[in-house]
Amino acid sequence: MSSRARVILLNAALGPLDYRVPHGMNVKPGSIVIAPLGPRQLVGVVWEEDAFPDVESVGDNRLRNIVAPVDAPPVPETLRRLIEWTADYYLAPIASVLRMTLASMSALEGARTVIEYRATGDLPDRMTDQRTQAMERIGDRQGLIRELAMIGGVSDAVIRGLVKVGAFEPVEVSIDTPFPRPDPDHAPPLLSDGQSAAASQFTQAVHQRDFAPFLLDGVTGSGKTEVYFEAIAAAIREGRQVLVLLPEIALTEPFLERFEKRFGTVPISWHSGLRQSERRRAWRAIASGEAAVVVGARSALFLPYPNLGLIVVDEAHEASFKQEDGVHYHARDVAVMRGLMEKFPVILASATPAIETRHQVELGRYREIKLPSRFGGAEMPAIEGINLLTDPPERGRWIAPPLVQAIDGTMEKGEQALLFLNRRGYAPLTLCRSCGYRFQCPNCTAWMVEHRLTRRLACHHCGHVVPSPRFCPECKEEDTLVACGPGVERIADEVKALWPQARIAIVTSDTLWSPAKAAEFVKSVEAGDVDIIVGTQLVTKGYHFPNLTLVGVIDADLGLEGGDLRASERTFQQIVQVAGRAGRGQKPGRVFVQTRMPEAEVIKALIAADPERFYEVETDNRRRANAPPFGRFAAIIVSSEDADEAAQVARLIGKSAPMIDGMRVYGPAPAPLSVLRGRHRHRLLIHATRQIDVQAAIREWLGNLTWKSGTRVAVDVDPYSFM
Repeated sequence: MSSRARVILLNAALGPLDYRVPHGMNVKPGSIVIAPLGPRQLVGVVWEEDAFPDVESVGDNRLRNIVAPVDAPPVPETLRRLIEWTADYYLAPIASVLRMTLASMSALEGARTVIEYRATGDLPDRMTDQRTQAMERIGDRQGLIRELAMIGGVSDAVIRGLVKVGAFEPVEVSIDTPFPRPDPDHAPPLLSDGQSAAASQFTQAVHQRDFAPFLLDGVTGSGKTEVYFEAIAAAIREGRQVLVLLPEIALTEPFLERFEKRFGTVPISWHSGLRQSERRRAWRAIASGEAAVVVGARSALFLPYPNLGLIVVDEAHEASFKQEDGVHYHARDVAVMRGLMEKFPVILASATPAIETRHQVELGRYREIKLPSRFGGAEMPAIEGINLLTDPPERGRWIAPPLVQAIDGTMEKGEQALLFLNRRGYAPLTLCRSCGYRFQCPNCTAWMVEHRLTRRLACHHCGHVVPSPRFCPECKEEDTLVACGPGVERIADEVKALWPQARIAIVTSDTLWSPAKAAEFVKSVEAGDVDIIVGTQLVTKGYHFPNLTLVGVIDADLGLEGGDLRASERTFQQIVQVAGRAGRGQKPGRVFVQTRMPEAEVIKALIAADPERFYEVETDNRRRANAPPFGRFAAIIVSSEDADEAAQVARLIGKSAPMIDGMRVYGPAPAPLSVLRGRHRHRLLIHATRQIDVQAAIREWLGNLTWKSGTRVAVDVDPYSFM
């Protein structure tokens, strides 16, 4: 046994380091260990030495001892290869990728129980504003003192004070309680012929235990979930683990309900809303192989499953599968790579597949399985356009007369309507009509968005919040501030004015911030307690409301602004998805799309219900521009708190750009969001043919340059955001 080991510590600034393995200690590649770094002790993973041929070896006499191995299963070899591939492809430090695998530090500690706190129902005699706020926000939630403080928006000391006076009581929570196992034969569904044929292809692929990427392309309401549930059942029967990736945590609640009906118990959840004890228990169950089915956000992809047999990426077209900070990976693409490395099928399910995915089907790399009609005979809704230039809303209103009439009819029939606008808050801009002052975020080049429900102005980029002002800070005039443009709260106000009796639900990430809130919303709509839903893209997918028969898209052109490469495709996907909420039961659905651009290809294709025409035109545009999937993009983003320093480093990088045939570098230029969270930003865009090894070119290019430590240079391979 070797007396030395190469270790990757969870510190992105460091490369691999060599340590001495003390006599009698047993570690091998994949072992999780604690190792010294200066005066500190850090968690790391033992790695193969030959994975880093360029690292200089240090003499044995200069090595420090590994402190101890961690009592946890090793990181599997195939996952170590995936971590290497992800770090290499997305030009990220290997430690940053590894951190996503070791995503629960508490899971690596030895304790089997933890003390959490919950409300007793007794209110203390002395209630301060802070205590009142904490008690209201926490409600019946349970957690560590730190977690409850974060939920309550108060300091740890406030929670400790409430514990002392008996408002919260301690609860001992076991970390290692086993999870109930899903039963693949609990409630097998009745599938249509088309669904059965699709399901049998998936189950066969699971049995073959080999890489098989599928596109499950089914119209909204065609029963894609029930079909891939059969593949999950096949994997459970074989004792394999399954991962289902969802793009939003708000979608986990409806999914968990459907899963429980089919398999008799809920799967294990993994997302940012978990308490530390829940995260720890889930991580241990996943790493030991006990967790049969995990449903989670994109970060669940790097967890150490020892026995994966299937990954399903639901709503696989969603842009939120692309991570926009830290490691800029795309979960859909890394999921396919994990399937390739570990030899199991991957199912990408979508009603509106990304052009990149459709291209893989055309090349014969992915197998396409289509579900062209809705389950149970339900019809696809009819889509009608409303030209806002010829049929505008009344002055100061945003809902056009034909849509108002349609909602009148829907209300009379006792059915439900959904109005979609992908803009949170009340208004995107507030200005003074007296002096023209506009409220801008002090940390970002972005307008402050008014939120009337919480009486705040908020920046949607950095989270900066100020109370809604009564007077203009510039000219000090009162009652001169006006809201410009609509957000969902403003549409909800208009709905209240037009239909005073209607019960309204506003659905955005501000109102559905947790799976529990999402479950509450779903129950109220299903129970008929909501007449009109006003929501952002959060309501475009995953929900099934049989009595919802009308969808109105308030501003179909909103997503086409801003010159984004995928603007048309995203607009098409969002509107098809939101239209798919209508008429999913026995009652037929109708969809109205308000637009000022009726001649835009995307709008024409939507109204003609002709997705093939849209994809054909859009794919052809991409091919001519040599844009993805036919060419490649990468972005370099330079940021610093010092504006001159950011500009200087960006110019240095631009001047040093390599001259390579088939690769062009544009910029540097100030980013569209030129200041974000107090940092000045510049961007360079690299456009290359598919034959060019862009990563190698960037690695060599940036590897020869230096800049001050306060300046950050991030690389985004295959960017989705151009801000």
